[in-house]
Amino acid sequence: MNTRPWRWASALLAATFAAGCAAPPATFVAPHRGSGDLGLVIERASGSLGVVDTSARRRLGTIEGLGDLSHASVVYGRDGARAYVFGRDGALTRVNLLTGRIEGRVRQAGNSIGGAISQDGTLVVAQNYQPGGIKVFDARTLALVADIPAVVDGKPSRVVGLADLPGKRFVFSLFDAGQIWIADLSDPARPALTRFLDIGKQPYDALVTPDGRHYIAGLFGEDGLAKIDLWAEPPRVERILAGYGRGEQPLPVFKMPHLRGWAVAGRHAWLPAIGRREVLVVDTATWQEVARVPVAGQPVFVMARPDGRQVWVNFAVPDYDTVQVIDTQTRAVVKTLKPGKAVLHMEFTPRGEAVWISARDDHRVSVIDTRSFQTLAELPARSPSGIFFSARAARSGF
Repeated sequence: MNTRPWRWASALLAATFAAGCAAPPATFVAPHRGSGDLGLVIERASGSLGVVDTSARRRLGTIEGLGDLSHASVVYGRDGARAYVFGRDGALTRVNLLTGRIEGRVRQAGNSIGGAISQDGTLVVAQNYQPGGIKVFDARTLALVADIPAVVDGKPSRVVGLADLPGKRFVFSLFDAGQIWIADLSDPARPALTRFLDIGKQPYDALVTPDGRHYIAGLFGEDGLAKIDLWAEPPRVERILAGYGRGEQPLPVFKMPHLRGWAVAGRHAWLPAIGRREVLVVDTATWQEVARVPVAGQPVFVMARPDGRQVWVNFAVPDYDTVQVIDTQTRAVVKTLKPGKAVLHMEFTPRGEAVWISARDDHRVSVIDTRSFQTLAELPARSPSGIFFSARAARSGF
């Protein structure tokens, strides 16, 4: 096999990084510059972060030394300049986008898949697979202030679907135990837990609607979702969309779909149907299905443009080179794109004029105009996956 083309491409990529990132400046941006149009690109293979400018559509530099980022996610402090990175190896790292420096780092678990930050920005919470449960940290010092094991009947459970709620509260699902818990951390030394039992089999991820009212957990072990109205007194679990597969044999699932508030467009939630090549459209006033849209493959991310006019969808293997755009008025696919090999994530600019798409196996991030669908820029990145813009700092559930 001729390996020269790959070696040439690797050398070119390395040269690009050496030219732009080998000698980090004192700061990545000019003094007194704001942070509202900055962002991070996860480089999963190299344990690094690319710092990007969404206005100039360019890469500002690289932050190295973050360990295993194979399922990393990011939340932002209130200033939008500091970000908290949750690594798959259980590390929690605080980075400064303006200086390009790591400001703090703790190894808090053996296997972690994400986290959240409190409404007031003072607490950062990690959700863990190993040993399970959640851990709560002071956002300023990264000191541990609470440790809440997820143990049911003597067995630890993996935690998924963690989201912030008003008033230093957090909601999360126990994958192995089939429960949803709310932790009130008004006094982190004495967490108050509310447990919802028998919510369904194997909740795999969840979303909080943008108004903070509903928590929706998808179920891997059965057709349907679990919903909690967080404004109700007392809150209780309801089952919605039960049997959406209508008895049909689901397809093998090669990558778990993701649920977040980004899937809500106006009055409707656009949700991936697990094991199916469909997007479900749900009326958030009644939580009844009103439509379903056939798509190219099994959806992973279903994301609404900030104005709600479009929904963008990417897919699991073997269709993970494809992105489709759904018009929310006609509920039809209006564009199919092929932005690269192994599309892992998408992120809209704050007002939605462009979307940034990572193509892991092509080592690049593409910036695409959401009206014309033209490619505006391509940025080098080493095996990029998640893209997280600082505008998330102002949004609940992000």
